[in-house]
Parts: sequence; C-alpha cells; structure tokens
Amino acid sequence: MESFKSPLNRLRVVAFWEGVSFLVLLGVAMPLKYLAGWPLAVRVVGMAHGILFILYVVAVFRVVRHHAWPWRRTALVLVASLLPAGPFVVEAKILRAEAKSAR
Repeated sequence: MESFKSPLNRLRVVAFWEGVSFLVLLGVAMPLKYLAGWPLAVRVVGMAHGILFILYVVAVFRVVRHHAWPWRRTALVLVASLLPAGPFVVEAKILRAEAKSAR
C-alpha cells in the first residue's frame, strides 16, 4: 500500500471516497427520499458527502502547494468534483500519472 504521507496519495484516497459518496447520494439516498419517503437517507449521506467534499478541496490545495500545479489543472480537478463520476476520472487520468512521475 502506498504511503499516506504524500499529499498526492491522500488526495487519491479522498477523491475515491468523495466520488463514492456522491454516487451513493445520487443513486441511493435521493431515490430513498423521493420514492420511499425516507429523508433521513439524504441527511446522513449528504453530511458524509459534504465532509468528504471539504476534505477533497483541502487535499487539492495541499497538492497544489506541494507539487506547484498550474491553475488550469487545479481548476479542472476542482470542477471534476462537481460531476458524479468526476473524481474517478481525475484519479485515473491525472492523479495516477502524477503519482507515477513523482516516484
């Protein structure tokens, strides 16, 4: 397992869990709220997703500071977090390549 001391590796982990939480929010919690009348699902999953989103943004700025990312890449990674599968694409296309070049 890769070290979590690296800001880039921490971002990769947070990106994965933030993406999972977003998909669970949209695919499970929202239907439970609107189709089954169970609003607690959105409250719980939404809170978890909100915390993970904040951690994602903080992790992105730590990587920016540590790896001196250009603003265009930073903006792309931040905007991707607003799309349902965005963090997975970012991890596969940007973060994985960045981790390989950092080794």
